[in-house]
Amino acid sequence: MKQNIWTTYSEDQLRELQDITDRYKSCLDEGKTERECVELSIRMAREAGYRDLKEVMAAGEGLKTGDKVYAVNMDKMLALFRIGEEPISAGMNILGAHIDSPRIDVKQNPLYESDGFSYLDTHYYGGIKKYQWVAQPLSLHGVIAKKDGSVEKVNIGESEGDPIFVITDLLIHLAQEQLEKKASKVIEGEKLDLLIGNRPIGEVIGDKDQKEAVKANILQLLKEKYDMNEEDFASAELEIVPAGRARDCGLDRSMILSYGQDDRVCAFTSLFAMLDVTEAKKTGCCLLVDKEEIGSVGATGMHSKFFENTVAELVAMTEGESELKVRRALMNSRMLSSDVSAAYDPMFAEAFEKRSSAYLAGGVTFNKFTGSRGKSGSNDANAEYIAALRKAMDDAGVAYQFAELGRVDLGGGGTIAYIMANYGMEVIDSGVAVLNMHAPYEVSSKADVYEAVKGYRAFLKM
Repeated sequence: MKQNIWTTYSEDQLRELQDITDRYKSCLDEGKTERECVELSIRMAREAGYRDLKEVMAAGEGLKTGDKVYAVNMDKMLALFRIGEEPISAGMNILGAHIDSPRIDVKQNPLYESDGFSYLDTHYYGGIKKYQWVAQPLSLHGVIAKKDGSVEKVNIGESEGDPIFVITDLLIHLAQEQLEKKASKVIEGEKLDLLIGNRPIGEVIGDKDQKEAVKANILQLLKEKYDMNEEDFASAELEIVPAGRARDCGLDRSMILSYGQDDRVCAFTSLFAMLDVTEAKKTGCCLLVDKEEIGSVGATGMHSKFFENTVAELVAMTEGESELKVRRALMNSRMLSSDVSAAYDPMFAEAFEKRSSAYLAGGVTFNKFTGSRGKSGSNDANAEYIAALRKAMDDAGVAYQFAELGRVDLGGGGTIAYIMANYGMEVIDSGVAVLNMHAPYEVSSKADVYEAVKGYRAFLKM
């Protein structure tokens, strides 16, 4: 068992820890989807003096040491840059994390009525244990884009007085056959439809019966609130997530229980560090990406060219247009691919190898490699890079640990690390250990959140 770092803090450090974790919980409450995370991050960045790169380019301005800019992609991917003393082609220090989390998405033709109930048809996103999502209070977040170009934001279930939603489960009295199924089959994907109504349209006794009257009532309510028609679901992005706020966990309030800490615990701590560090030799970058949970694909995933194109713009504005310098900038960069690690859980000790596990309150976690079984699909960081990181962390007084994800022939997983390593840059996975990873509610240690911010600050100053 590694040292519990709570015993190492001074009173001043405990006060800073509390301030950071309070801010972190507020960010979790406000950023439950990738769009909400980007909107929140942009607001925080602008308050810290960052400017939209498009605005700078439109004004015909250049960039100089100390300038702070951001670039956004489809409202679901964000890159922040603070220009350093050295040329960008000499490399950047990059903090990369993903802001999408496992959830349940609403389909494009979702609304239907069945035997007096109205539902939204769904498709789950990312790796989930489906049975964990039933009989839970759920909220609905997202946007409705209409043909006239307007976009309506949706957030139902988070404010006091809002209705909430649920996916129903079979009562225990009738569940003998259900309980004999494998866990992967107890609740199947087509059973994850969201219950949203039971009241038929019409207020007056004796109103003429209407076919699918409950669905008609839901459509009327949507028309009144969002001026939307049923066809507008086709161009809506609606996400179902657990309702409720991030809360302190434990009588000692040492932990945080919340939805979406994979990987927003790394995204928000990276953002905090990026906004804190105002001077450094190398250009600093905080990169927040989408779609990691489904392979980093698509226009807003790490496989897209958004980041590379943005770096090309920065090089052109600081050193002149040069494809070669863009390649040098990417190859000479160093990155922390900040993603969560599986925390050792004594309740499931058989799944872990204790000497190679991450522990809650053990400090920021480094994973030399990820992948599965024989390191398949892994980024494997160089020993020299790890040594440099160890020195930077030690010099800054950061608590850290090295870990793997589960037993050799049992565990494994992937991050965005290998994608960025394709440029030839130094990359290692690093982040915060969590319990209940991919569950509706995950657990992190406040001490690890604090050490992550400290560690990311130190990295940006390397």
